[in-house]
Amino acid sequence: MDWAELSAILYPWVKSAHIIFVIFWIAGLFLLPRYYIYHQEAVPGSDEEQRWIERERKLRNIIITPSMILVWVFGILLAYIIGAWSQGWFHLKLLLVLGLSAYHGYMVGYGKSLAAGARPQSGKALRIMNEVPGVVTVIVVILVVVKPF
Repeated sequence: MDWAELSAILYPWVKSAHIIFVIFWIAGLFLLPRYYIYHQEAVPGSDEEQRWIERERKLRNIIITPSMILVWVFGILLAYIIGAWSQGWFHLKLLLVLGLSAYHGYMVGYGKSLAAGARPQSGKALRIMNEVPGVVTVIVVILVVVKPF
């Protein structure tokens, strides 16, 4: 079996896996800032705060971070299979996903600060940050489906 035959077989499976883990990752990134808002509203040192810390940790470690890693693995493989590296829309998509990965890292760090007792952002700022994954997702989907350039 040559590479063309193998890639034809792998393509729908890799694409499916990529989409599935994008859904998990983005869903988690929608949820995480909301958790932080509720966490910040809890009384410091309370049992409720401890429950939020545990929920956030589980969401980050069990769903969001593994999903992000798998998005990257399947996304790079998919880009290789379809030859996306030379396509303009892909370059912008890649830049946006890098930005979303940085946002992910910031939110993980924020959660660790919050668990340590710091509350550096207001609830309003977190609500605004909660919009980042949605905006990026809209742009990325348009780039992938429409391929405007």
